[in-house]
Amino acid sequence: MRSELMSVFALSVLLVGSQTQSAGPARQKAAELSLEKLELHNVKAEQVTHLGRSAVRITDAGAEGLDDAGRLAIVPGSSFQDGTIEVDLTGDTAPDARPEFRGFVGIAFRVAADRSHFECLYLRPKNGRSEDQLQRNHSVQYISIPGFPWQKLRSESPGKYESYVDLVPGQWTQVKIQVAGSRARLYVNGAEQPVLVVNDLKQPSTNGSIALWVGLGTIAHFSELKVRP
Repeated sequence: MRSELMSVFALSVLLVGSQTQSAGPARQKAAELSLEKLELHNVKAEQVTHLGRSAVRITDAGAEGLDDAGRLAIVPGSSFQDGTIEVDLTGDTAPDARPEFRGFVGIAFRVAADRSHFECLYLRPKNGRSEDQLQRNHSVQYISIPGFPWQKLRSESPGKYESYVDLVPGQWTQVKIQVAGSRARLYVNGAEQPVLVVNDLKQPSTNGSIALWVGLGTIAHFSELKVRP
């Protein structure tokens, strides 16, 4: 499924580049770009105010059998290989979602033009304060498309590609992703230390798009997306 959301000014991208230097270290300048379109695949999007903040709401609109590669909102004009991605987001389940769904929400990066390859770091907000410690340990997750869904990574390398962090469904969470070559670090709510460290990103290190990612049965919100090389 492909459609477009027009006039999405609630989600802005901050692109930071270097200026020509005459002497000393290169200086940086930032240009804020308002988003006018999102390329939607198996999701629907709308401009809303959530908990007092202007945001884009992304809702799962895919078939239940669709895998984790399918639900994306591609950010137009984004180009990313290495650098830092920051975003405020929320994740919760739809009213009719099954009890086992966890409000899956995150960011996909290095997304190929045909969406066949990408890396993704995401949250499971309903796990963050579970009374089950094992479930808490599954609060954040790395996946890589194709070939490395969460089920495969969990079964072959238990605990290596997921971790615990305190999360509340539907509440704003600050996320920062740092990427360099085959390494990625996920930071949550301004913490100095990453909550998840991935030293072996599975796909080749290539330039690609950034996408807002959701999973099955999810209602998510995104605001203040910033991308720096």
